[in-house]
Amino acid sequence: MTVPFLDLSAAYHELKAELDDAYRRVADSSWFILGREVESFEKEFAQFCGAQHCIGIGNGLDALHLILRALDIGAGGEVIVPSNTFIATWLAVTHAGATPVPVEPDPATHNIDPSRIVAAITPRTKAIMPVHLYGQPADMEPILAIAQERGLKVIEDAAQAHGANYRGRRAGVLGHAAAFSFYPGKNLGALGDGGCVVTDDEALAKRVRELSNYGSSQKYHHEALGFNTRLDELQAAFLRAKLTRCDAWNGRRQAIAAHYMDRLKDADVTLPKIIDSANPVWHLFVIRVQQRESVMKSMAERGIATLIHYPIPPSQSGAYAHMGFAAGSLPIAEVLSREVLSLPIGPHMTIKAADEVCDALLAALEIHD
Repeated sequence: MTVPFLDLSAAYHELKAELDDAYRRVADSSWFILGREVESFEKEFAQFCGAQHCIGIGNGLDALHLILRALDIGAGGEVIVPSNTFIATWLAVTHAGATPVPVEPDPATHNIDPSRIVAAITPRTKAIMPVHLYGQPADMEPILAIAQERGLKVIEDAAQAHGANYRGRRAGVLGHAAAFSFYPGKNLGALGDGGCVVTDDEALAKRVRELSNYGSSQKYHHEALGFNTRLDELQAAFLRAKLTRCDAWNGRRQAIAAHYMDRLKDADVTLPKIIDSANPVWHLFVIRVQQRESVMKSMAERGIATLIHYPIPPSQSGAYAHMGFAAGSLPIAEVLSREVLSLPIGPHMTIKAADEVCDALLAALEIHD
């Protein structure tokens, strides 16, 4: 049995009628930028998160960047980021003119370790940017306490956490503002690029909206040096159709993750740890394994697709060579980058397919024991 990492075609076929109708609505309207579909999606996604405001943006990186710009966090400022994350988290800080200051993760959850944050704070620190990695919320309560005590902003990178829950609240309303990505493979994915900013801060929302639209809140009146990064009508229409299934599809992911946890509990791998206060939505199911390349090869030979999220920490990428992070300077992130392995997971995966994955992994581990 061949098991793909994620079957996006199945999502289209389940929602074919709704997605086709979404396309026709936009095409028939002949209104393709900042129209009714975007306006409706913003209201619906804000309600989904439990937030007051949602602003559609061109992608998740731009959403993070514009939050920083709207908060006037730039040159001379520092933003605390996880050492273990996709590079977009760091790039947003750099594009705003500020400096990313990495903090190591908890090796069990892979999310930023709150106990390490205080040591990284300097007089230049302006914000903390936790990432809800793989769809599990970061441990926000201690992070928010640190921020409140020191007058810092908390910006959620929620690109992988649509619908995730922490202490009874959704990701997106846990800090001052949050950025989401709607990249096609996300739990709520468009049929192209897209993103948004979610916040309860009316002034921040207004500022982000202006910055995303050439620095303008009224046509031809430009109050700021803005950008052109807007969620377009067609993607908003597709997202509206998919949003109606987001919780149900997250439930399917959770069922697959629970099956993995049960089948692999005695295997020679490190399984994800879920903190007591979190209800993850499993954008990714990431284990740690020794001899990763050999295990991946053995699984591929049995038709099982796996991926690595992420093989190179931002600190070791060429983009940040100028910051001078020597190999070994962020050892936890570097160890994770050598051991993490993402197993197939998605809302259209069957328990039978999950069993095939587990069988292939257990066989691979036995071969390499």
